[in-house]
Amino acid sequence: MNPRQRRGVLFILLSAALAVAVFFVVATYVGNVQSQVGSVVTVYRAADDLPAYAVLDESSITSDEVPARWLSDTARVTADDLVGRRIGFNVAQGTLLSADMLVPASDLSPTEREIAIQVNQITGVADRVRPGDFVDIYAVFADVPGLPKQVRVLVKNVRVVSVRGSQVRFDEESATGGQAVVPVTLALEPNDALAVTYAAAFAQEVRLVGLPTGTGEDRTGEQDDFDAEDLGGVTVPEGNVG
Repeated sequence: MNPRQRRGVLFILLSAALAVAVFFVVATYVGNVQSQVGSVVTVYRAADDLPAYAVLDESSITSDEVPARWLSDTARVTADDLVGRRIGFNVAQGTLLSADMLVPASDLSPTEREIAIQVNQITGVADRVRPGDFVDIYAVFADVPGLPKQVRVLVKNVRVVSVRGSQVRFDEESATGGQAVVPVTLALEPNDALAVTYAAAFAQEVRLVGLPTGTGEDRTGEQDDFDAEDLGGVTVPEGNVG
């Protein structure tokens, strides 16, 4: 083997050694990156701009993959979790969709209806009512022609669905011209919803009455109404005084 051939062989061996070294450097780098990134999972993004309360379908979402370690628990949703649900606010195209963006699914039974009434610090049990609690609903009738002045239990064991933040309602009798109220959503049977709606419109006052935890106790002996006769007086319907 002449000197030129020996140099050629040496260059080949050196090139092979460099290639092996580069391979190990790249492999080490890739392994390091993978160890930092970890496994990837499928997520879903808005395929287009979505308005608030839009119903999600297969065309309005697109899949993507991101490292699992960088993903919040609420973003770990499947396509089945999203399709058919409503988005709670305006969403821009490409936004990562998560469970906390969705309007909560209704947990009403087939015979229940949701109805919202406004209460204040007094009629709303001083802000002690929370979603999931059960309450009785009382109505105070004082200015309805043909009805006696009385307090009446309208509905018992009513489930509270939601309690929203305080709002200001116009009240000309208030010194400030307004009254702080809190919307409370209740789950009611249809006939009970009618009764509560009537009372909210015409009764002087509608009150929530807090109940102990659990609603299975026997309440058959409780009084359902109270008027002047219970105090030894005479109940006179409105419009018949004279």
